[in-house]
Amino acid sequence: MKKKQTILIVDDEVEFVEALKKTLEGENFVVATAYDRDEAESKVRSHEPDIVILGTIMPRGDAFLFHKWMKQTLGFGNLPIMVINAPPDKQLLKGWRMDEGMQMDAEDFLAKPVEPVSLIPRVQALLDKTTKKIRILIVDDHAVVRDGIRSVLALQRDMQVIGEAVNGKEALDKTIDLMPDVVVMDIVMPVMNGLDAAREICKQCKSAKVLMLTQYDDEENVLASRQVGAVGFIPKAAASSRLLTGIRSVARGDQSWIESLQPHLEGEG
Repeated sequence: MKKKQTILIVDDEVEFVEALKKTLEGENFVVATAYDRDEAESKVRSHEPDIVILGTIMPRGDAFLFHKWMKQTLGFGNLPIMVINAPPDKQLLKGWRMDEGMQMDAEDFLAKPVEPVSLIPRVQALLDKTTKKIRILIVDDHAVVRDGIRSVLALQRDMQVIGEAVNGKEALDKTIDLMPDVVVMDIVMPVMNGLDAAREICKQCKSAKVLMLTQYDDEENVLASRQVGAVGFIPKAAASSRLLTGIRSVARGDQSWIESLQPHLEGEG
């Protein structure tokens, strides 16, 4: 079952939002809505949309400020934005100013009035063009664990499992051959353990981010994982949503996730 794609509509005209929302949901999209800039920023963080349709919001200029925030915020800068400006007769009151338009970095731009159904092919074209999957290598010596992780990741539109390994030596070899974005790595394995494998991967394949996965959620393992260069640590008992968040965070280089590896250890000094 393929995960539905999420669209965020940002606009303060209720009738336009409701009509567009109904049309998009009819095409099997998940739709979130926001009516001002603060709500829009909150919805981007909470819903992680695949595309943003940015219409008109007040006060004038807030649409540009939200657009600017999107492009400058780590993890959201590559999210496609479709800007729908105010109709010509209202652009002096609600539309984008000339200087804002010159700084715009949107993937599509049009002005109201627009028929919601006419946006469907444009939305799909942007999604097809900008979708980039996170390439993942799963490393664990237990088949049931690998199968469980694979089944969770298979439901994610933005993730692709490109291989599996049963020990650290095989993980190193496959990372060199397959060049994954993220390696989900168990710690306790035969032949070569996960910590040694992570150390070598971080030395030899700097583009691959290692996310440690273990049933032993203790300070020693957290610290050891960080020392070998891993950028995340997930207990096996954690909910699958935490694993997904971890993969997405390390793939986009989210510093807040990296720094959350061992906050309590640093606090103890």
